[in-house]
Order: sequence, then C-alpha cells, then structure tokens
Amino acid sequence: MESEPTVGASASAPPPPPPATDDLQSSNASSPADAAARLIHAVEQRQQHLLDKTVPHVLYRWIGCLVVVLIYFARVYLVEGFYIITYAIGIYLLNLIIAFLSPQEDPEASLGGGTLPTRRSDEYRPFVRRLPEFKFWLSIIRAFVIGFMMTFFEVFDVPVFWPILLFYWVMLFILTMRKQIQHMIKYRYVPFSFGKQQKYGKKPAPAESSE
Repeated sequence: MESEPTVGASASAPPPPPPATDDLQSSNASSPADAAARLIHAVEQRQQHLLDKTVPHVLYRWIGCLVVVLIYFARVYLVEGFYIITYAIGIYLLNLIIAFLSPQEDPEASLGGGTLPTRRSDEYRPFVRRLPEFKFWLSIIRAFVIGFMMTFFEVFDVPVFWPILLFYWVMLFILTMRKQIQHMIKYRYVPFSFGKQQKYGKKPAPAESSE
C-alpha cells in the first residue's frame, strides 16, 4: 500500500513572518524628528520650571535684571557702537512701561465704569495690569539678552549720531508718560495696589458663655 502524504504536518506549519523593512524604515525616518521634539519639550519644561521658582523672589529677580542691563550698557560703552540697538530696546521698554501702568480693562470701552481702584474709595479693589509684573520683568530680560547677542554682529552696528536718538527718546518718553498720567487722572485709578485693604465677611467674636 502507498502511504498517503502527510498533509496535516505541512498545514500546521506557521506561515513565515512578513518583512518588516517598511516599518523599520518609517520608524528610522521619524525617530530623529521625534527625538528633537522630545528634547525641545524637555528643555521648555525645564525652563518653565526654573521660571516658576523665581516668581516669589521679586527683589532678587529685579536685582538680576539690573545686572543684565549693566552688562549690556558696559558692552555698548566698550565697543562704542550699536546705538541703534539701544534705541530699539528703549522704544520697546517704553511700550512695556505703558502696558505695565495700564489697566487690563480699558475704562473708555467699559460702560459700567467705577471698576478701577482709587485712593478715596472705601472698597479695596486690586489693580489688574494689562502686563503683569512677572511678564514685564521677563520681557526686559529677554530684550537686553537679545540686544547683547546682537552686539557681536557688525551688521547691526549702524552708524548714527546717538545724542539725537537720546533726545528723541527722552521727548517721546515725556509725551507718552504725560498722556498716561492724564489718562490716570481722568479715570481716577492708581497703577499700584497699596493702601488699606478691606476685610469682608469678618466673623463676629464669639460670645462668652455664662455658666
């Protein structure tokens, strides 16, 4: 008798795995971009963590800001140039100061009125700035750091007569601050939250129980 072929043995054999060359190539192609994205995200998280830790240290933050400003002006004084960069930083700082002294809600656009704190008001309402103090500090730091880095490139050293730029900036500062002070007087608000604070919901003192 002829032996039947072992069909079951050949049928039970597992099929060969499909080639994974396409998946390997796609993973290799996307891995550098994913690694760069993860690295950037980690650096941003670390930077934000360090900035968050400096929020309560107001005095030390502004001392560090003063050091950065002095380093920049020492650099400009030593190289005797890059006055146009200093003028651009001055204009940018003027805009930051106006935003720092302005309320978050424009009183001219509000219909209700009376939402800003005044010295004579009995109710204490803190002044909400358009530009918070921390962002104001951080913007100044970034402006002077970027300006300091630009002083190492000769292309930004445009020859100008710096006394004219200084005179123009001083006049612009006086006119802008005059307009801001007139706005403060007109709508009766103070850009700083100081004064006696009112305590609302004060609980009465507990009465002594007579025994």
